[in-house]
Amino acid sequence: MRNADEALIVIDVQNDFCPGGALAVAEGDQIVSLINAMLPDFAVKVFTQDWHPAGHSSFATSHEGKAPFEMTEMPYGPQVLWPDHCVQGTDGAAFHPDLLTDPADMVIRKGFRPQIDSYSAFFENDQTTPTGLEGYLRTRGITKLTMVGLATDFCVAYSAIDGAKLGFDVTVLETACRAIDLDGSLAAARDNMRAAGVKLEA
Repeated sequence: MRNADEALIVIDVQNDFCPGGALAVAEGDQIVSLINAMLPDFAVKVFTQDWHPAGHSSFATSHEGKAPFEMTEMPYGPQVLWPDHCVQGTDGAAFHPDLLTDPADMVIRKGFRPQIDSYSAFFENDQTTPTGLEGYLRTRGITKLTMVGLATDFCVAYSAIDGAKLGFDVTVLETACRAIDLDGSLAAARDNMRAAGVKLEA
């Protein structure tokens, strides 16, 4: 067991992000057994879950003439338009069936506001609307975070950078993550994480 001030943050290990899903990350299912093996090592374990209402504003189908992975401008800035994914209550939004979810102390659902997307476990994409995760971790006495999950270059990276900005000591364990790597997004995410003070471990 690691120190009581360390938490494991498991990001979006959901069916739609795994092979066969609506927004599949290559080899996304291969991290499940690694994460399961890590769970007993941490006193505090938080899982995040993408949880979009149908017709979410980040879906390409919500924008006439737009295709998945095109960009659009939202009130809060540039937004990638995604295939419909992780719609509330669907099998795609469920955690991967092999992921051990019972050990989770808390599940943070994000992206449930129809007009704003949410990559980070800490904030919606406007960078001001909090999810409540910071307060939970503070009250549990957590100072160090290890992050794993999907996808390295989006939700994991955004979560890690926000965690570092909030003053947590953040490590991303890349062996237990997989990336989308959209037009060089993985290299950019790694650079941005390092610049924010996030430690990247193989």
